[in-house]
Amino acid sequence: MKQFLRWIILGGTLFFVVKALKDNWVGVTTIKIDPAGWAILAIATGVTLLAHTWAGWIWTWVLRDLNQPVPSVQFIQVYLKTNIAKYLPGNVWHYYGRIIAAKNANVSTGAATLSVLLEPLLMAAAALIVVVLFGSQFAVTQTNLALQILQFAFLIVILCGVHPWFLNPVIRLLHKFKNQKSGEDYQPKSTIYLDRYPLRPLLGEFGFLGLRSLGFILTIYAINPVNLSQIPLLVGAFSFAWLLGLVVPGAPGGLGVFEATAIALLQHRFPSAIVISAITLYRLISILAETSGAALAWLDERLVNTNR
Repeated sequence: MKQFLRWIILGGTLFFVVKALKDNWVGVTTIKIDPAGWAILAIATGVTLLAHTWAGWIWTWVLRDLNQPVPSVQFIQVYLKTNIAKYLPGNVWHYYGRIIAAKNANVSTGAATLSVLLEPLLMAAAALIVVVLFGSQFAVTQTNLALQILQFAFLIVILCGVHPWFLNPVIRLLHKFKNQKSGEDYQPKSTIYLDRYPLRPLLGEFGFLGLRSLGFILTIYAINPVNLSQIPLLVGAFSFAWLLGLVVPGAPGGLGVFEATAIALLQHRFPSAIVISAITLYRLISILAETSGAALAWLDERLVNTNR
């Protein structure tokens, strides 16, 4: 049933995107990009690559909060090399790759696993905060009070969920259950725990989201002028579309979900052909940035190993 649901979600979102492209195909084909536009797209690719590099650095902050000091450059390389694996079916292989790499670097299995769970959770919290702040910018109608209350309640649950007061007892319980299952004695001192609230990684995720939003805005600007007054709208719409792409199952790398959501939110504020073209270009830019990041990380690692 879970696999069936994933295919339903992926198929439905892709159908929406393809239908929107078909209905606006004539307008899309008339869009031309001048040399200045191509230069802006190149900058958008660089900004997106910088965002992923920044996210890798935040991952090292999470590990340090779990009392696992790690070399920043090495783990940023791991993050970039594994990031492209999120497009594989299952949407978990980038997490698996990071856990294995962290274990090989003498990070405990519990800390490695918890770090790859906390990192996207903090990303989701940052995105939800942005949506709460800017959600009214892209709402076609007046936002329902019940929906606003639900957003705030969900945000409070996430922010409280990563607090040591709530998270550490859950970690201890899971660790105890695991030891009982394996027949080992429970040792509280060996349990991974948070010493403090992961505030710095949470604030860092705003930087990641800001860079990703900037890359998206530059992509639109490459084919259509953007006013300063439209930036909150674009940041809010991007954050919401990216958040759904992160949390909705069955969409590797948010493929289809992000595009369908962004089109639905922005097609009433910009010409549909502009929105579809920009979103298609941004997906290509994202994949190019992630592929380039993985290639550069691999090349840098090889050069370092060769010079030793």
